[in-house]
Amino acid sequence: MDAIEAAAARGDIEGIAVHQMHALHDRPYLHGAYPDRLRHIAYFLSQVTRPCYVAGTVELVPNHFSEVYGHIARRTNDPLVIASASPPDRHGYFSLGVTADYTSSFIGRGRFFLEVNSRMPRTFGRNQIHISQVEGWISNERELDEVQPPALDALDHTIAGYVADRIADGACLQTGIGAIPNAIMSALSHHRDLGVHTELLSNGLVDLVEQGVVNGVRKLHNRTKVVGTFALGTRRLYDFLHENTAVELWSARYVNDPRLLSRERNFVSINATLSVDFLGQCASETLNGSYYSSSGGQVDFARGAMYSEGGQGFIVLHSTAKHGSVSRIVPQFAPGEVVTLSKNTVDKVVTEYGVAELRAKTVRERASALIAIAHPDHRDHLTHEARRLGYV
Repeated sequence: MDAIEAAAARGDIEGIAVHQMHALHDRPYLHGAYPDRLRHIAYFLSQVTRPCYVAGTVELVPNHFSEVYGHIARRTNDPLVIASASPPDRHGYFSLGVTADYTSSFIGRGRFFLEVNSRMPRTFGRNQIHISQVEGWISNERELDEVQPPALDALDHTIAGYVADRIADGACLQTGIGAIPNAIMSALSHHRDLGVHTELLSNGLVDLVEQGVVNGVRKLHNRTKVVGTFALGTRRLYDFLHENTAVELWSARYVNDPRLLSRERNFVSINATLSVDFLGQCASETLNGSYYSSSGGQVDFARGAMYSEGGQGFIVLHSTAKHGSVSRIVPQFAPGEVVTLSKNTVDKVVTEYGVAELRAKTVRERASALIAIAHPDHRDHLTHEARRLGYV
């Protein structure tokens, strides 16, 4: 990207679009430095691209993660895929390391240029690319991006306890991003024979595998394997992944496919949201009417869990924001809020005050169940609003 941006600065290229899920590094072109030469199209807003989107210098494609490859393929013609990789093995295969996501779906369908890094773990699955399929590569020995596990508080652990109590031995898990999903991983240490088929591989997984909690022996697909589509954590996670045959990274087209997930018995989806209304709709990608992230794989996994035999879909959140002054259980969403997970797909909503089971429930039953897990300081107001709206 340094070379491409330098070419844009010199005026040597024009009309180039960079398609990326989650940008981690700030660059001038993201701020509109070369608008007719180099622009950015995001599929998930990060801390870096969020202000650029607001400023109008980054564009966002709404999506489900399982469909990102298809969207990029539809929008591009003969794309050049720039990816990080581990050094080639003795058979001439590079590994895309901590990433498979949409990138691996382009193997055999697009041109690749690799940044080869000996610090990148060699991982297995459908993320191998042969030297004959690569147009070129450079070496870059930079340290991999690391994300420290989020700090957990008492509310996170309380919510984690509610969820862990409802997960049976032998279940197959997907956990999303955030403090509460991490707390849930730590609350599963006494479970047995869990499987993992998830989008994100994080540090919390390492302990469960090393403790023997996760072994995948009851999985239907990829039995005994931990399956993910990308990994983000600390060096401990990356060292755990290196040449670990128990872990496989597959494309998001496979990992996030609700049709595949639905055939996995006792599939459990766990994801966080920002707000839930009385119907059970979840606003997981906007904050105060402005885009904060995107849908990611939340809907993919929730739908898979909904159709799985014995499946469960958990949506987790603290009951309040802004030090208790704002309820995150709301009567209706404000204009501009985007519904990520629909009322027809939501299953269980969990706060520190309990679990609201919404599947197959009436509107009246949903509103009452959600008010019961709202913060006590807000329940009177929420009850008043529910009556005003005719929900209770």
